Amino acid sequence: MGARVDVVLCDLDGVVWLAHQAIPGAAEAIAELRAAGRRVLFVTNNAFSTIAEQEAALAAIGVPAEGDVVNSAHAAAQLVEPGACVLAGGGPGLFEALTERGAEAPDPPAWDEAGRPSVAAVVVGLHRTFDYARLEALSTAVRGGATFIATNHDATYPTPAGLVPGAGSVVAAVATAAGATPAIAGKPHAPMAAAVAARIGSGFAPERTLMVGDRVDTDGAFAATLGSPFALVRTGVVRPGDPVTGPVTFDQFDLAEVAARVLAT
Repeated sequence: MGARVDVVLCDLDGVVWLAHQAIPGAAEAIAELRAAGRRVLFVTNNAFSTIAEQEAALAAIGVPAEGDVVNSAHAAAQLVEPGACVLAGGGPGLFEALTERGAEAPDPPAWDEAGRPSVAAVVVGLHRTFDYARLEALSTAVRGGATFIATNHDATYPTPAGLVPGAGSVVAAVATAAGATPAIAGKPHAPMAAAVAARIGSGFAPERTLMVGDRVDTDGAFAATLGSPFALVRTGVVRPGDPVTGPVTFDQFDLAEVAARVLAT
């Protein structure tokens, strides 16, 4: 890695925590980076939780994060026109983002045939109460011509107990039922890159921005979308000893080791 790193983008699951349980040394590493003048932002495909919930969870492990979280729900919402009627399959974070965008997001199981509005877009993310009624409503709207948007396509995400189904598993069900392929907003795609660039502001310099993640296919590819270097950590999906392929600027065990490399340059 040549240029000095001014901004560090941290994935959350598998880098900072596992299901909100702090990975040892992560909070201290973030504090050291900030104390040395590096800006740290949190870039997550978690569209289920609200921004306030994510900020509070980070604060609970000793990481101040107000205004520093960028999630795939808000990237997805930017693909929807303000005022549009949207069918959403997801958690509170997705509905929050759509509301802030000015979209209408009614609950499809509550509709009757007479009151069914025209749907402009279907947006799908992690949905822990996903059921057949929701699958039918979402896929029917897509087949009826609604734009199909996914917050992300991560099939799984890491927890202390191992991998569990992620948004991509729900998206796959809707895509199969609808016979359609969604536009994907989250990492590693362009809408999330645009959201990150906007949050960093006019001083955004890709070559001086480091993406840190636990998945080469998502976080590493996102670094490539940004035009930035990528640091792989092995505290999440990729474990110590697992072979990897793809663009990895450096490969470290955890965020603490990444911080040490950044601060040595």
